[in-house]
Amino acid sequence: MERIKVQNISKKFNLNKRKRQGALGKIIRLFSKIEGNEIQVIKDISFTLNSGEILGIIGKNGSGKSTLLRILAGIYPADEGKVEINGEAVYLAGLSNGLEEKLTMRENIFLVSSLLGLGQKDIKKKFDEIVEFSELKEYLDVKLSKFSSGMISKLAFSISIFCVSHKNPSILLLDEVFNSGADFKFQEKALKKMEELIKGGAAVVLVSHDLDLIKRYCNKAILLSSGKIIKSGKPEEIAKEYLSSH
Repeated sequence: MERIKVQNISKKFNLNKRKRQGALGKIIRLFSKIEGNEIQVIKDISFTLNSGEILGIIGKNGSGKSTLLRILAGIYPADEGKVEINGEAVYLAGLSNGLEEKLTMRENIFLVSSLLGLGQKDIKKKFDEIVEFSELKEYLDVKLSKFSSGMISKLAFSISIFCVSHKNPSILLLDEVFNSGADFKFQEKALKKMEELIKGGAAVVLVSHDLDLIKRYCNKAILLSSGKIIKSGKPEEIAKEYLSSH
């Protein structure tokens, strides 16, 4: 089943003219390809994605990867073109988003889970699994301000993965979710859990700078540069093209 259909989409961002006045503004306009008061971030992109397919998006910082994913998620509207989403889509980016340092681990589980769309009954059902997977049971009533970055990564991933798996979405939009400050053993466990989710039959769009992950999980990939698709094809070929362009 076709889950995502993108037809010739483009996106520009408006910039504040006053922030670009003077010598600094001239330098920014010269090197960032800004026309007037707008910058082109996505240009004439088209692709389709079916159930069970995993698309990797590769590109340098500023190439438009995250903007494209946010358009698919409905966070940004496309200025031109058409996006068709067939099914429930879940967008994950920066897994620590939503966590509050002033709250305890227990309170954060309820807060972030609710932000990810779970009701109170569902959160209570998943609560013990989240805590067990995080390996942080003894810190349940400790405020996050006392947590290390690795502990925060463990908690954030555990909440996100169990909330998403509970919703069982037909489309997954993942923006650098594999980056983790946790220890190697936990990262391996997290990857296995994410692999279960990815291989569950959903259509997946995966943005990552980790080319090994793209080659491992994806069955096709696209290379973005300055908001345009430079090349599309097998992940190994696209990764090779990306490395050669550096």
